[in-house]
Amino acid sequence: MSITAAQVAELRAVTGAGLMDCKRALEDSGGDMDVAKDVLRKKGIAIAQKKSARDAKEGAIGLAVAPDRRSAALVRLACETDFVARNDQFKDLLGRLARQVLTRGAKDVPQQTLAEGQGSVAEMIVQAVSTVGENLQFVDAERVEVSTGVVGGYVHSTGKIGVLVGLKAEGKADPAAVESLARDLAMHIAASQVSAVSVDQVDPALIAKEKEILLAQAAESGKSGDIVEKMVQGRLNKFLKEITLLNQPFVKDSEKTVEKLLAEQSKALGAQLTVERFVKMQF
Repeated sequence: MSITAAQVAELRAVTGAGLMDCKRALEDSGGDMDVAKDVLRKKGIAIAQKKSARDAKEGAIGLAVAPDRRSAALVRLACETDFVARNDQFKDLLGRLARQVLTRGAKDVPQQTLAEGQGSVAEMIVQAVSTVGENLQFVDAERVEVSTGVVGGYVHSTGKIGVLVGLKAEGKADPAAVESLARDLAMHIAASQVSAVSVDQVDPALIAKEKEILLAQAAESGKSGDIVEKMVQGRLNKFLKEITLLNQPFVKDSEKTVEKLLAEQSKALGAQLTVERFVKMQF
């Protein structure tokens, strides 16, 4: 049976497989489009199984933001080389995964049925392996939502760092202005070492570990116990300020802290602005 270019193009548009793979699948199936899809699917699974043992240490982060800006999602997908992480097929897959998480949430992502198309997320990734030619691995995903305000999203141009910021706005602030501020805060977090929004949100385990290190350092000073305790507490307070968002100098204006920036913008925009949550991902 003669396979036409139009049939090959149609199958490729549906599956994303290579031209020659589509042509062979159609030939093997006698031109039956549904059978050809199954042929390609089986081939994709076989290829993925062969590549699954190969290291996937590179990758990129995908972002999707809801039209109302009240929710957004980040997805981290690994591959073998930075070359693939930068190609259009990989980026298209990242976009689909991010929209999937935005729609269905960040729990058990590989097992989710697809919001766009048929099958599961895991099956979609398996099929993509034969298209991009490398092992692909879903790493993790996060979704942030606010009841009022916006979620600002930012992914660095390299695709290696992504941030979501849930900025609550209580009042009648201009949504565009709040969104711009949320994005600025996301960019700040991308460029900074931030562990929590405020001191009271810092992981107690992190505080205990840092205090242990500071006590060991201070003990070598030979000073008395009371002085050592004061030294440690002072250094610990400094450490906590350095790793909490509200206490950091804002990257676009180091003369003011993020806390002061929020206070100024709350007054200027006529709404109480509060950072509810942030998520940072990186490779």
